[in-house]
Amino acid sequence: MTRRFATNELYKGPIISRVKTARQAADPRKKDLSPAVLDFGPVRFVLARHFGFCYGVENAVDIAHRTLEENADRQVFFLSEMIHNPKVNGDLIERGVRFLFTPDGRQLVPWEELTADDIVVVPAFGTTLEMQSRLKERGIDPYTYNTTCPFVEKVWKRSAQLGESGFTVVVHGKAVHEETRATFSHSVREAATVIVRDAAEAGILCEFIRGARDAGEFDRLFAGKCSEGFDPRSDLERIGVVNQTTMLATETRHIAAMLREALVQTYGADRIGDHYADTSDTLCYATNENQNATYALIERGADIAVVVGGYNSSNTSHIVELCEAAVPTFFVKGAEEVVSGEEVRHYSLAAREVRTTRDWLPQNRPCEIILTCGASCPDAILDEVLLRTLSLFDSVEDVDNVLAAYPLPT
Repeated sequence: MTRRFATNELYKGPIISRVKTARQAADPRKKDLSPAVLDFGPVRFVLARHFGFCYGVENAVDIAHRTLEENADRQVFFLSEMIHNPKVNGDLIERGVRFLFTPDGRQLVPWEELTADDIVVVPAFGTTLEMQSRLKERGIDPYTYNTTCPFVEKVWKRSAQLGESGFTVVVHGKAVHEETRATFSHSVREAATVIVRDAAEAGILCEFIRGARDAGEFDRLFAGKCSEGFDPRSDLERIGVVNQTTMLATETRHIAAMLREALVQTYGADRIGDHYADTSDTLCYATNENQNATYALIERGADIAVVVGGYNSSNTSHIVELCEAAVPTFFVKGAEEVVSGEEVRHYSLAAREVRTTRDWLPQNRPCEIILTCGASCPDAILDEVLLRTLSLFDSVEDVDNVLAAYPLPT
């Protein structure tokens, strides 16, 4: 997808965007996953081949800002956060936007405040059919200002096709996430549906498929995560797997393989086509690219990693998890969290809280720092984090000299 978005300029960073442009010109087919290195002398920043705004996010942000520009005389609401990035959402709030709901579903604006003259923008994650009905009841068309990612909609369409063909839909995702809630809502129209968070929960489904668990246990184990009347004795005979597009693609493939093997063991390899639907074509290409580039980043190695993004961003948290398994990793929302060379504030996924770590910067020189982000973080914020971190080192190379290694196309 090569469409250009006006809001690209709003969130560009002269350093990160320069490197991305040069890499894209040199490798238009995106075959080279090797990281870029910005060598400032005492510190080297190691950048993934793919990171930052994906097509779906760029599309959503572009629609959001055009909606505001074209409707300055109307009240504009967003169902919830446009994407999971505090900078982008903060910019929208500064322009007068109000969010109807928090990401976890808590209502902020009563329905009674909405009129048919108001605009409600649907975020990139999409929304539920129930929410669409509520908007219609207020005289608001939920499709006029719809920024749902096309790859999320692709998952919805595939789920419907599975249901029409008599398959159950297994959703790999977080049951509380806006996207998974939306996918579940669309899926249950046509198919029995169950959500699994990870391989451990998928393993439990495998036990039901093999008959190793009593069907009576299902409601307790998957309460709130399955369609009404779900019967594991019949609804797990024929399945297809789709995912929340921000989940680890490798984990989704692993879960699908686990379930397929359980079906083979139960029904035989010669009948697997009747019981398992291949849905690998629904995996989001951007999420896959970013995660593959992160694996290449980790393989190359560094002293520490700094991952930038919103603390409620699912796709960013998975990048953090990958980095944490290899090097000390600091998850920051912006440059303001880099307090000094001795202190950094960062979010701990394990503790689910912001923590302060001292003596975070390695003392060896040159120090190598992985710098990356998820699909919802603007390049401009990475620039700010890079420059703030760079300021902690003495006698660094000039930025323009370093960027000379990444010439812009002529």
